[in-house]
Amino acid sequence: MRVLGIDPALRTTGFGVIDVEGPHLHYVASGTIKTEAVDTGHLPGRLKVIYDGIREITTRYSPTCASIEIVFVNVNPQSTLLLGQARGAAITGLVAAGLDVSEYTALQMKKSIVGHGHAKKEQIQEMVMRLLHLPGLPGKDAADALGLAICHAHASKSFAAIEKATQRERSVTAQYKGGRVR
Repeated sequence: MRVLGIDPALRTTGFGVIDVEGPHLHYVASGTIKTEAVDTGHLPGRLKVIYDGIREITTRYSPTCASIEIVFVNVNPQSTLLLGQARGAAITGLVAAGLDVSEYTALQMKKSIVGHGHAKKEQIQEMVMRLLHLPGLPGKDAADALGLAICHAHASKSFAAIEKATQRERSVTAQYKGGRVR
């Protein structure tokens, strides 16, 4: 399984790719998608940079699944809305590439990587470096994205076991038919 982790943001979106072979995790790639070349006031252009960057990453590294951070509500509602749009552009790029996308909160990722939900960025960087046997610290955004990929690698095994045990299929909660949701 090859997992792509995405830490969405409007200025710098982090990405991390790992291979999972049984209990072993192997680093493939990581980095950032930066929108600084586009004028700050041109939101559609910045969202296109994120979308195009995600599509390029999925083409280059051929992940089998993806994980992305769930948006938290900031004190500033405008910042939350902008982050949500960046996240939407990233998810659209992932889904357009045919990937299943799993979502995790920052708390879930931090607990999975460091062991507690209030870990600092530096702690995440250090643990990601250790878990993936990297020669140096990854950047903060890339470390968060790698952390999301690692979190999914661990969680997906549990989800698969539960699904197999219960033989449960995804249910459709709403269907569009004749102009109504039922």
